[in-house]
Amino acid sequence: MSMHTGIPVISPAELQQRRARLMAGLGEQAVAVVRASGHRIRNRDAEYAFRQDSDFLYLTGFNEADAVAVLLPGRPEGEFVLFCLDKNPAMERWTGIRAGVEGAKAQYGADQAFPLSELDKRMPALFKGRDEIHCHLGANPEHDRHLIGWLNTLRQQTRGGVIPPSRVIMLERLLHQQRLIKSEAEIAMMQHAATTSARAHTRAMAACRPGRFEYEIEAVLLGEFRRDGMEPAYTSIVGGGENACILHYVTNRSELKDGDLLLIDAAGEHEGYASDITRTFPVNGRFSPEQRALYQLVLDAQKAAIAEAKPGNHWNQPHEAAVRVLVGGLVALGLLQGEVDELVRDPEPVEGEEKPKEAAYRQFYMHRTGHWLGLDVHDVGDYKVNGQWRTLEPGMVLTVEPGLYVSPTDNVDPRWWNIGIRIEDDVLITSEGNRVLTAAVVKEIDAIEALMQRGGD
Repeated sequence: MSMHTGIPVISPAELQQRRARLMAGLGEQAVAVVRASGHRIRNRDAEYAFRQDSDFLYLTGFNEADAVAVLLPGRPEGEFVLFCLDKNPAMERWTGIRAGVEGAKAQYGADQAFPLSELDKRMPALFKGRDEIHCHLGANPEHDRHLIGWLNTLRQQTRGGVIPPSRVIMLERLLHQQRLIKSEAEIAMMQHAATTSARAHTRAMAACRPGRFEYEIEAVLLGEFRRDGMEPAYTSIVGGGENACILHYVTNRSELKDGDLLLIDAAGEHEGYASDITRTFPVNGRFSPEQRALYQLVLDAQKAAIAEAKPGNHWNQPHEAAVRVLVGGLVALGLLQGEVDELVRDPEPVEGEEKPKEAAYRQFYMHRTGHWLGLDVHDVGDYKVNGQWRTLEPGMVLTVEPGLYVSPTDNVDPRWWNIGIRIEDDVLITSEGNRVLTAAVVKEIDAIEALMQRGGD
């Protein structure tokens, strides 16, 4: 935690601990290579905003493009080597100050640092004596070509007694398992992002009224993120009426109409750590009877799912709880017919059918109830281990986001049409159960209506 601002940060000591933990898992016969993100062209000579590769950021904290980190367990000369752009006053006048090789050591804890221009010359030597290369393959074709080039250089030296690494192993399994369990500092980072994002949603609710446009409400959200020095964690979804039934609607251009619901799925990230919030509320500040019935059903499903998000339960139990509540409610409202125990299960595959039939509730609820959350909004980590759903453990963070989406169709009474609802919170698994990081933004019907009636921007 910063003593001056109160804004949480990841300390150099924690970054060093992360690298040490990963290297302990790799063993002294291995070398790990992780490449930073590069700049991406948006159009012509305009670039997208730079976002560092999450694995690289997790291990180094270094936020410059095109760098390469090398981890060499047990190497006497230093286990953490960083290649980066060298200082260049002329270029820095145009593109910003660089850490350079000295900054890489002094500020980021590299044992050794070299200019990026020396990468191809030095990497083969770093591979000598190592049997395994752990890296990401397929994500960056240019980096893959460099890796093959370094190996070929060593293969050409075999007559001199050099033995090149014999195995290339994907780094993701070990590193992403490590990233799955959040430290106290990471939890503080995510709580900061969640608190800002919750405030943004609250202000968006207060600013909403018929006649405004989706992009005006989006501007409220983005302004709140930027006011706190944060970036959007993902492209904001601000969908009114029928647009709320499009799961990944991002056009955000339509006028908000009296009598419609507005679904907002938007959140910011703090120093790479994401939050992820969805709220749904009436444009005019009052739920209609049909909107109220379906909204309460989704809220009940979310509460049931959150109750199942606790240590010892498996990953799918929150989803199963949400589905059972949703299906029971849809039957009670007449939107589904049948027995709940049968409706929650997908039908058995029929021989000869190319595509297995899906459970009837999937007409209204076609996605799962959550995902991991961390440095990526859809964060890393396996959901199954040895074919079984992963057991939830303290330090894991997941979203819980059931929804219902009723598009116009012949088998549904028109009074339910174009009602799209999703309610999403970020949930930390604790030793006692869980903690909702995004609890600061209201979701009860009465609280939403009271907030919107007070109004204000």
